[in-house]
Parts: sequence; C-alpha cells; structure tokens
Amino acid sequence: MVNCIAIDDEPLALSLVCTFIEQTPFLRLKGCYGNVTAAFQALNDIDVQLIFLDIQMPDISGMQMARILGAGHMPVRPRIIFTTAYNHYAIESYKVDAVDYLLKPFNYDEFLRAANKARLGLEISGSARSVTTLANPPEQGYLFVKVEHQLVKVAFGDVRYVEACRDYIKVFTTANDKPVMSLATLKSVEEKLPAGVFLRVHKSFIVSLAKIDMITKSSVHVGNVVITIGNQYREGLRQFIDKWTV
Repeated sequence: MVNCIAIDDEPLALSLVCTFIEQTPFLRLKGCYGNVTAAFQALNDIDVQLIFLDIQMPDISGMQMARILGAGHMPVRPRIIFTTAYNHYAIESYKVDAVDYLLKPFNYDEFLRAANKARLGLEISGSARSVTTLANPPEQGYLFVKVEHQLVKVAFGDVRYVEACRDYIKVFTTANDKPVMSLATLKSVEEKLPAGVFLRVHKSFIVSLAKIDMITKSSVHVGNVVITIGNQYREGLRQFIDKWTV
C-alpha cells in the first residue's frame, strides 16, 4: 500500500482526486487538504509516500512545496504527481523530479496510469536500496565508465538505459543530454548493475526499471525512447510486469 495525500484549493477537484485515491486498491488516503500549509503540518505526523498536488494555490504554490520537499527538510521525500489546469508548468515539473503531470480535467484511467508509475518507482527505489545495502556499501551505488583515458563516475540512480553499438556501449542518464560512451560490452555492464533494478530487454539494451514509463506487447518506453523487447528477454520482463500489474 502507498500512503498518499491530496492537496488542492478547489473543493470539487480535491474531492475528485480523493475519490480516485479511495477506489484504487494499492493507494491509502491519509488526508485531503485545501492548502499547502495545512499539508505541511500533517506531514510531521503521518507517513506519506505520494502527494497529489495542485500547482496554483493562494498561500504556497505546489511548485514551491515540491522545491521545499526536494531540499531535504523531511527524513523521506514523498513522490509528487502534479494535478493542474495549466500545461505551461510541465517542464518545471521535471526539474523538481515529479512522477507525473495530470492536466485537468483528467479521468480515472489517466489517474491510474500516473499512480501505477509512482508505485513502480517507489518499489524499484526500495529494491535499489535493498540491493545496495546487501551487495555494496552505500557509497558504491555507482560504476566507473572508461571514456578514452578517463574514468567517468555514473550513479545507478541516474542511468535511464544502456545501449550497445557494435564495440561500444552508450550509457544514457538523467544527468547529461549526451550519453557516456565506452569501448565495452553490454554483458560487462550488465554484470556490474544491481539485479532487480536494471533489466536486459533486448540484446542491445538494458533499462532502469524505475525509468520505464510504459510497456506494450512489443516494447518498453523510457521517456520518448521506444525500445523493442527481444524474444529471449520477454519472460524476465513478464515476471516483472506480473508483480506490479493490477
């Protein structure tokens, strides 16, 4: 179960989100608030993993709240799904690492897709912490990629996917627009990435499970990148899907 709250200064919009939360089996509603100040007070007393957050509000905006949470003022940072009538905040929402951006009016199917994405991210990040704790000291949650005569440090949490291109591999991350390229094999990278956090879905691709936005019968989507699922990797991906499908 994912503990969540909803924040919106519009009573009808707040009521709708709370209704959607209550009818979603894996979500547990812990509170509904008409302003950010009241929500912050509640966060001191309740355990919350996910916040459905309106952006334009009279006291403190949802974007300001997201920045405050991102500054590390809480022991555990809740994930955020923005719910707003304004599409011009979309780019800014990525800068505060929002899980998703629901544009009003949205229906339950759209709400559920965003909620599933948040749940997946929470579970995968929990798996990543477990793997790091068991297999490596916390400071070793990264790998070094040899680039010409240098070693470039790449954090596991920044990796979106890794692509093999003949004798090279490209490591695509959230930290840089350009991939990190190295003369290496995909197998050598796969052996160094934590199992349960990364999955090989094609002979030429390894993906971060937390960065997957959508899965179809033949492909996985990581942002705007569509990666074909190789036949020999379908079973591993199916087992992953079965765990988190409702």
